[in-house]
Amino acid sequence: MRAGPLLLDMRKDSSADGELVEGLRRRDADALAAAYDRYGTLAYSILLRITRDQSVAEDLLQELFLRVWNRARDFDPEKGAFGVWLLSIARNMAIDHVRSASARFQSRVRPFAPSDQIALSYKPRDPESVLDSAKAIKSAFSGLTANQKKVLELAYFEGLSQTEIAAHLQEPLGTVKSWMRSGMERLRAVVKAGASK
Repeated sequence: MRAGPLLLDMRKDSSADGELVEGLRRRDADALAAAYDRYGTLAYSILLRITRDQSVAEDLLQELFLRVWNRARDFDPEKGAFGVWLLSIARNMAIDHVRSASARFQSRVRPFAPSDQIALSYKPRDPESVLDSAKAIKSAFSGLTANQKKVLELAYFEGLSQTEIAAHLQEPLGTVKSWMRSGMERLRAVVKAGASK
């Protein structure tokens, strides 16, 4: 909505940007301050919108202007406006951060394996019934859809809330709730059927 006119303004200010770039290439701190004054707010809003984390956006903003300071020689005015170049770097940094954070999260997620022991919260009288219940739950879990398994694993093994799961999976909250509810109903039905035997 607002980005269109701002990008047009960036193209109009190419002469002012030319002076900025020359100053940055000469390692003039005033040029860096001027670039920050001109593009800092817009860059921050892009970083915040993508990362959805104020402190991360602030850190990335500092890193952005450090990169601009160190890479000003790489800017080619023949390929586009300085502002567009700077904001493209900001966008790519934010996307890289989100992807690497997601990868770090995925590396910590331990998938549910059929060989995992299931600890029950009560102590039944008959040890065989524990084994039978565990087998029934494992069997029921293997019958769940991939989405049902995924949300239950994230909730119960990683301790994420439904809102956090929705954000992590980039799915609507209602969809996550539906997957979780149907998965739990399936597990409950199997446990109840095993208990009635």
